[in-house]
Amino acid sequence: MVDTPAAEPSPAAPGYDQGSIQVLEGLEAVRKRPGMYIGDPHDGTGLHHLVWEVVDNAVDEHLAGYCDAVQVTVHSEGSITVVDNGRGIPVGMHAKGVSAAEVVMTQLHAGGKFNSDSYSVSAGLHGVGVSAVNAVSEWLKMEIRREGKLWFQEYARGVPKAPIEPIGTSKKNGTKITFKPDPQIFTMTNFSFEVLNNRLREISFLNAGLEVVLEDERGEGKKVTHKFEGGIREFVEALNKKKTPLHDSVIYLHAVKDGVDIEIAMQWSDSYNESIFPYTNNVFNRDGGTHLTGLRTALTRVINQYGSREKLLKDLKNPLGGDDVREGLTAIISVKHPDPAFSSQTKDKLVSSEVKGIVESVVNEKLSQYLEEDPKSGKRIVEKAVLAARAREAARRAREMVQRKGVLDASTLPGKLADCQSKDPSESELYIVEGDSAGGSAKQGRDRRFQAILPLRGKILNVERARFEKMLSSAEIGTLITALGCGVEGGDNFDIDKLRYHHVIIMTDADVDGSHIRTLLLTFFYRQMPKLIDNGYLYIAQPPLYKVKRGKKLRYLQDDGALSRFLIETGTDNVRLSMTAGGTQLTGEPLRNLLKDLSRFRLLLENIGHRVDPLVVEALVTATDLAVGDLADKAKIETALEAIGAHVSAKRQGELSARIEQDEEHDRQRIVIETQHGVTRRTTTIDFDFLSAGNVAELRQIHQGIVALGRPPFVVTMLDKDGKPTEDSTEVPDIESLWANIDARARRGLGIQRYKGLGEMNPDELWETTMDPEMRTLLQVRIEDALEAEELFSVLMGDQVEPRRAFIESNALNVTNLDI
Repeated sequence: MVDTPAAEPSPAAPGYDQGSIQVLEGLEAVRKRPGMYIGDPHDGTGLHHLVWEVVDNAVDEHLAGYCDAVQVTVHSEGSITVVDNGRGIPVGMHAKGVSAAEVVMTQLHAGGKFNSDSYSVSAGLHGVGVSAVNAVSEWLKMEIRREGKLWFQEYARGVPKAPIEPIGTSKKNGTKITFKPDPQIFTMTNFSFEVLNNRLREISFLNAGLEVVLEDERGEGKKVTHKFEGGIREFVEALNKKKTPLHDSVIYLHAVKDGVDIEIAMQWSDSYNESIFPYTNNVFNRDGGTHLTGLRTALTRVINQYGSREKLLKDLKNPLGGDDVREGLTAIISVKHPDPAFSSQTKDKLVSSEVKGIVESVVNEKLSQYLEEDPKSGKRIVEKAVLAARAREAARRAREMVQRKGVLDASTLPGKLADCQSKDPSESELYIVEGDSAGGSAKQGRDRRFQAILPLRGKILNVERARFEKMLSSAEIGTLITALGCGVEGGDNFDIDKLRYHHVIIMTDADVDGSHIRTLLLTFFYRQMPKLIDNGYLYIAQPPLYKVKRGKKLRYLQDDGALSRFLIETGTDNVRLSMTAGGTQLTGEPLRNLLKDLSRFRLLLENIGHRVDPLVVEALVTATDLAVGDLADKAKIETALEAIGAHVSAKRQGELSARIEQDEEHDRQRIVIETQHGVTRRTTTIDFDFLSAGNVAELRQIHQGIVALGRPPFVVTMLDKDGKPTEDSTEVPDIESLWANIDARARRGLGIQRYKGLGEMNPDELWETTMDPEMRTLLQVRIEDALEAEELFSVLMGDQVEPRRAFIESNALNVTNLDI
């Protein structure tokens, strides 16, 4: 045995020692790594997840039998309120030395969901929900109605400002949470009404009898109420209202076995697509799981057994396959489980093994019973499946004709494809362009090393209305399938790993035809290659809307917002804002920030004006300093009312009357102001909620910044290239007139061209604006809401004309920038 000298210990990595080990206390971990708890804070998923966490708590109260109404309100400045009439979060002192409510709001893995005595079924199982929301909020305000009192507590970035305290009395029970996502964490802070509405409607469907109200105080102000006594039966009816059902009534199966509550609603239609949506404890399981497997297995067995028994399958060589049985099926399966197991924290897949057998048992028993009792519907369902089986065989033969010999064999690629030189899918891009002319520009402007161009002539087949074999016989569809190289999901040869390009980019004109072609392509990918979307490989090119030119300088702008920002930047170049009485002078970025604040101030007043008199709000903000605490002081209220009345009267003619009422719940008073201007009569109530609202606080903050500048009039002076004032000066009478002056200066000598199509761009412009990876903007296609996507494709691309006409009529006035 040979002795070898011991190796010298390698030095530790520099800067890594015991001091490098961090322990994140309280909610600090959530702020440090928000994606682990609430999803991506940059693309909107994390932002909306905050709402789901708070709403889930209200739904859990409903499941426990204590809540029948939830209201969600989106406020104009970006905050959101969720109110329920459940039991209210407990407020008594916890063993940790603070109230139980504060423990829930500030401690991860704290809550009542771990105790089956409090909640037998819950969507939230890990206790990180509302505390994570608190952690990533700029501020959060909590009101709890419980034990005859109204309790209040406020937080700033997860830290309580003061202990919880009773501020009034209440005969109601429930919890009210208002929070504003922290812009330090979220790059996207604008809540989508559609995303909120779709999920809240879904929650109402899944919980029969629960009323869910969504109110949006932004823009024109929208308010919708969802309440469905029929539960998931109405859900399926709603999904199928754009289709022609094979049987009139929705099949509803329900049973409770071994403590697991199973609800299934299903209906077959004449469509060619399968739409099954699985849920566990109100959470959509994107990747399915054991409940979906159980349902599919049992459906295939029951329909084959029934078809054989009724001698409806005698012309088939083989039994019906699962795809045959489920063609045209729309179904919801909702499982309420006391202790479900998921594959991940995001709950995308249910893995509780016992659920499969329970679901199979329920479907075997109850669907067989339904088919026996309604043989007319049973016969239609089986006949539909038999037609699907025959079409599947025809599709197999058609598929064999379009299969490629080799994935990267250029000799099999379609002639119109201008392929790229790279064979590495991770860096290769395929531009699907509209028409040969745009295709020619794209071919000339591209980087042929990694960018391929596939021009499509005319409009491709609408796959929503076509069977698989007809789709494969379409020349344009066949060209597209061959170019991509991975097959289609309806076939045996689909393999996402054989996809030749990891950036598949749809590039069409911004006119009506371009939008239609883009929709047809999205329909194809959604129905036949959904994994391209799931894996993030599908994109839509975003050509610029404007080209602006001054002298020889060119700039491309993406949309109206970019044009507005450009005009502010250009209009403030070499400009100084000063007071006639001397004092503050603004140039450059401070001046631009002032204009952005002015724009924001006007927008907030405009949004708030749909509910109250904006002039009264302006008077409250600019002429008073009335705060929440002052509502208990009648003298301060009367002083504020006098100032509001003087401000409103100075700005317009009309009547103004006011009264002071008692607000017992908050142990304060409220002011009710009624104004009439012409025929318009408005009521504005200034109370605890109104003065606590984020929009009032933001309006005051902006106003204080403007006041700090000094008193108008202002002087706008042009500066020379050395920053010295010229003789070009204009006096501006007030702050509201400033924007018009700056806008006029920005447009002087500026040529603004609005693009209508890709054909207007030469190859260099197309490369620079739309195809250069360093400069372009791509919109990644994702399915945020599978149900909404399903319904929308059925409306826009299905056989039913009336739903499409209704959609167009209801959305026509919302269209902007339409080129015909």
